[in-house]
Amino acid sequence: MDIEAVRTFVAVADAGQFQEAAVDLRITQQAVSKRVANLERDLGVTLFARTARGARLTLDGQAFLPHARELLRAAERAAASVRPGERALRVDVLNRRIAPAMALRDFYRAHPAIELDVVTLSDANAATAIEAVRAGEIDATFRAVPVPDRALPDGIVVERTLDDPLQLLVGPSHPLAAARSLTPADLAGHRIWIPGIRRGTEWAAYYDELTAAFDLRIDAIGPNFGTEALLDAIADSTDLATLVGTGDRYIWPATHDLRRIPLHGPTPVYPHSFVRRAGNRHPSLTALRRHLVSARRATVAEAWMPGWARPRG
Repeated sequence: MDIEAVRTFVAVADAGQFQEAAVDLRITQQAVSKRVANLERDLGVTLFARTARGARLTLDGQAFLPHARELLRAAERAAASVRPGERALRVDVLNRRIAPAMALRDFYRAHPAIELDVVTLSDANAATAIEAVRAGEIDATFRAVPVPDRALPDGIVVERTLDDPLQLLVGPSHPLAAARSLTPADLAGHRIWIPGIRRGTEWAAYYDELTAAFDLRIDAIGPNFGTEALLDAIADSTDLATLVGTGDRYIWPATHDLRRIPLHGPTPVYPHSFVRRAGNRHPSLTALRRHLVSARRATVAEAWMPGWARPRG
């Protein structure tokens, strides 16, 4: 059913005349007559009795009028649900405890009136998350993107906005637990456990280059029982360690006595990019991008990143 024809029917019913409805709708009287005639043909009934004084609703017209008004209200609600600024901004993060999620929390604290829907796409790598942005399923995502711009879908914008220096996380009995800082070379020969690395993901591409660059031993063997299980295992181990971002905010019991040890000379940095669709006019998306740019920290003086990491804008 043509919603404009329904709108025209209601305008004629309210005005009582085709000419006045045409003025209200800012179209010609001929266009009004044509729309009403098409609607009557679609419904198979006569909606108006044309008289010298104007247009009078028939019994069928009277029956249809309340439903026509409800159709227009439903159409307005449908349009408002996707109108820029009328719905929550939907942003994807890999984990609710990593640096991008913390950046979103900071943004919300600075803009508490903005509706924000933070999601974690199930089993999504960078490619599937970018496709979700392109398709309009989400407004933006934070990802390391290991492909050149020419390989991205049309209209996708990737900006490196959040660099997160890595730290070594160990338990109190680990041989490196007393170190105040370490170099990546110091980690050679130690078992770094990062369960859940999947082939074809951007984090797998990152750790592949990291291990090759510094001759590290990163172990992804075993089921991924989640962050809490990983932290429990590290706390009880004399040889296990893992890597976390400086901006990550994991929580563990005080009895774990875990140690975060900064890495320098150089500092491995995970390059999170902010991915959005160029044609997305949601005003909160613009506000979030501005916040990320203004909150961006200075680049680490001596940083290591994979060769595919994008230059910072």
